[in-house]
Amino acid sequence: MLLLHLQSALGILVILTAAWVFSEDRRAFPVRTVAVGFALQIGLALLLLKVPFARTLLFSLNGVVDALAAATKAGTSFVFGYVGGAPAPFAVANPAGMTSFAFQILPLVIVISALAALLWHWKILPIFVNGFAWGLRKTMGIGGAIGLGAAATIFLGMIEAPLLIRPYLAKLSRSEMFMLFSVGLATVAGTVFVLYATILEPAVPGALGHILVASVLSLPGAIMIGRIMIPGDAQTTAEAAPGFTYRSSMDAIARGTEDGLKLWLGIVAMLLVIVALVALADIILGHLPAVAGAPITVERVFGWIFAPVVWLFGIPWDKAATAGSLMGEKTVLNEFVAYLKLAALPAGALDPRSRLIMLYAMCGFANLGSVGIMIAGVGSLVPERRDEIVPLAMRALLSGTMASGMTGAIIGLLPVS
Repeated sequence: MLLLHLQSALGILVILTAAWVFSEDRRAFPVRTVAVGFALQIGLALLLLKVPFARTLLFSLNGVVDALAAATKAGTSFVFGYVGGAPAPFAVANPAGMTSFAFQILPLVIVISALAALLWHWKILPIFVNGFAWGLRKTMGIGGAIGLGAAATIFLGMIEAPLLIRPYLAKLSRSEMFMLFSVGLATVAGTVFVLYATILEPAVPGALGHILVASVLSLPGAIMIGRIMIPGDAQTTAEAAPGFTYRSSMDAIARGTEDGLKLWLGIVAMLLVIVALVALADIILGHLPAVAGAPITVERVFGWIFAPVVWLFGIPWDKAATAGSLMGEKTVLNEFVAYLKLAALPAGALDPRSRLIMLYAMCGFANLGSVGIMIAGVGSLVPERRDEIVPLAMRALLSGTMASGMTGAIIGLLPVS
């Protein structure tokens, strides 16, 4: 076990070195940002995962998952009938076959989106966002604009968060813009926390707490990696949460529901197309000669390519191909598909420690599709900087992947379970 912890330590060193190698100015290494950022990640991980009170509080969040899932089922049962989870009006020979992912599980994102909008209108979410922003400014020495935008990302998402600092986007330095993109791709939004936890809970106990911790840990990590790769001024000031308001509680619910519906439709369409394309690729690859007595598949190819990467996170080599296939699908496709695969793995495919490391390492939006969404979304907010945004967003795919990967390696380094 000690060797595995040292393996994770090596992975952290390799990730930081790689960020420095890809830096635009290697002589301007941000020593304070790296030291404080790494200390924050270690301290927060130990606090949230090892201190009994904090750990118990985090794991109690699974009650929130159960409550939201039950509430959503009430809505889907009413609207969709037995397809949405209501009792079937006929005898069912295979109850498992009655589960509809699109109409029973995915509607969670619509409910969460509406609830998040309502909590924002009631001035509850802004308290947490501004608290995080204040902490980032004081500890990591960044300006209010990037602090507010980065803090809002883990609650609202990588496109909604820039809306909060829209008046300041044109003023952000190149370094700040890149840090904002890195945070957006290294974390996941609060609107999908519960959805991912619902999927992962059978495979990883306390999944919601772990996903929340993963996003919190990756936040300073993304700022750190982003500032290493593109050093520069990061002191643009901002006032609290301008220009993101609702007219009333019903307006918040209506607009949150509309945003959630778009997200639901996007996920349904994305899953349909991705599963079909992977199946098509497997059919084509099936015509090639078998390797090691088994046919070549997309999953196996991803496993071979990403096995050395996940080994650096602390995954044992005999499990690296399995974990590597997950990391490959997360990067090329998205984290949602990868989490589905992680939850469906056989009991012995990954040990509990490796499952936990991969949950953390894959907890981020760093994939090609998200980069396209980021370019389109932020580019529409500041069209005069679009030529600068496109290459920064593409580069942030690397920094976001490294930041969330380093979070996984930190979990592998520490004695957490």
